[in-house]
Amino acid sequence: MTPVELSRTLLHAVRRAVDDGELAVAVPERVVVGPPGPGGRGDYASNLALQLARPAGRTPRDVADVLRPYLLRTAGITDVVVTGPGFLNFSLDAAAPGALVDEVLRRGPRYGHAGGEGGPVVRLSCPREIRALVVMDSVARLLRAQGARVRVGCEDAPPKEWIDVLGIDADTAPRTAEDPVVPVARNPVPAPSPQAVLTLGRDAGRWAMLHPAPHDRPRLTGGEHLVQRESNPLFRVRYAHARTRALLRNAADLGFGPEADRDATPTATPTATPLLTTLADHPRVLAAAARDHAPDRLARHLVGVADGVLPLLPGVLPLGEEKPSAAHRARLAVAAAAGAVLAGGLSLLGIDAPDHL
Repeated sequence: MTPVELSRTLLHAVRRAVDDGELAVAVPERVVVGPPGPGGRGDYASNLALQLARPAGRTPRDVADVLRPYLLRTAGITDVVVTGPGFLNFSLDAAAPGALVDEVLRRGPRYGHAGGEGGPVVRLSCPREIRALVVMDSVARLLRAQGARVRVGCEDAPPKEWIDVLGIDADTAPRTAEDPVVPVARNPVPAPSPQAVLTLGRDAGRWAMLHPAPHDRPRLTGGEHLVQRESNPLFRVRYAHARTRALLRNAADLGFGPEADRDATPTATPTATPLLTTLADHPRVLAAAARDHAPDRLARHLVGVADGVLPLLPGVLPLGEEKPSAAHRARLAVAAAAGAVLAGGLSLLGIDAPDHL
C-alpha cells in the first residue's frame, strides 16, 4: 500500500463513518500521510483525526477511535495505533515491500502515472523567459502524466535556439474560446542569462532551471551542473540510474534477474526501508508536483531516490564463488525499481536517463 493508497483508504473510512452516522463532518478532499513522528509507531502516520475534531465537535482521540475499526478492516493494514492527542499510526502487511517493488517493475517508468486522458483541455501560459518556459514545459509533462490534455503557449515566440537546445514545446497560436488558460503557478525567478543556460546543454540546463525552488535564483556559474562528482545532484541521479542498468546487465550475464522475493525479505531490512518509503511516495509526489505546478519537488524527490539506492548497490551481485540467491534477486529488484522511478522522473523533467555514464 502506497501513501496515495493509504490516503484514499483514510478518506474512504471517513466516508463510511459519516454514512453510518458515527461522524458528522464533511469528507475532506485530501489527507496527508507521512513517516511517524516522535512517539509514533509503524510505517506511516496521519493527523486526520486532529483535522476533523473541531468540525465534528469531538476530541481528536474520539475521532481516531471511531476511524480505527474501519481502517483495521482494510487489506494491507495490520494494525492501527492511536498515539498522543489522536495521531493515527499504521503498520502495513510485511509483504507490502515486495508488492510495492512488483508494482514498480510492472509499471516501469510510468509508475505513478494516472489513468487515461479524459480531462478537459488546459492551455498553460507563461512569459517569454527561458526559465519560465522550461518550467511550463515540465509542468505540461507532469499534467499529461496525470491524465490531463495540455496545450502550452508563450506570450511571444521564443527564440528557435531555446527550443532546439532545451527541447521546449511552446505554441504561440491563438487559443480557442473553449480552452481555459491557466498561468503556470508561481512564475519562477528569471534566469540571469539565457546564454548561460544554453551553454549547459539540454540536460544540465533544464536541471539548473528546475531543481531550485521557484523563488530561488538558479546558479549557472562554475560548471557545477556539469561536473561528474557527488556534489552535483544531477550527476548523482543519472549515475544512480546508470548503475542500476549496469547491475541488470551484469546479473543477466550471471543468469539471474530481479524478483521481489517475499521470503528472502532483504527489502525489509533497515537499510532498504527508507528507499522503499521514497519509492512508495512517488505517485503522491507526481500528483502534487502536477497539481501545484512544482517540478522542483520532483527533482528533489529524485535526488532522494538516488541517495537512497546508491548505498545498496554494492550488495546486489554475488561476490567471489557465491551463487545467486533469492536475496540477490530481491536486492536487484529493489535496484531496478529505483532505476525505473529515476528514468520516469527524469523523463518528466525533460532530461535524458542514460544507461551508460
